[in-house]
Amino acid sequence: MYDFPIVRKSDLGESTVSNSLAVLRRKNQLTLPAEVARAAHLEEGDPVEVRLVKGGILLRPKKLVDAEQAWFWTSKWQDGERRASADIAKGRVERFESDKDFLESFDE
Repeated sequence: MYDFPIVRKSDLGESTVSNSLAVLRRKNQLTLPAEVARAAHLEEGDPVEVRLVKGGILLRPKKLVDAEQAWFWTSKWQDGERRASADIAKGRVERFESDKDFLESFDE
């Protein structure tokens, strides 16, 4: 017998999903309860990572990224995005009236 933890509620962002069951069907097909799929923002055809972990099975929604946009999701680029957002939040920004004014700011 497997020793699976009993989970009463799962916190997914702002919504809370009660414990629910899914039934394994022919060809190993598993239908997630509608409330779980909605809370996880899953749609038909979305990829889901399936991982066997100690005490159970972990299902993790995945989204595919277009190869031409993969650069945006690199850790280096995301670090820059976080730093830029912090600068904006703290008011460390400057507005220029023209391209010329912007370029001249590098000479100062």
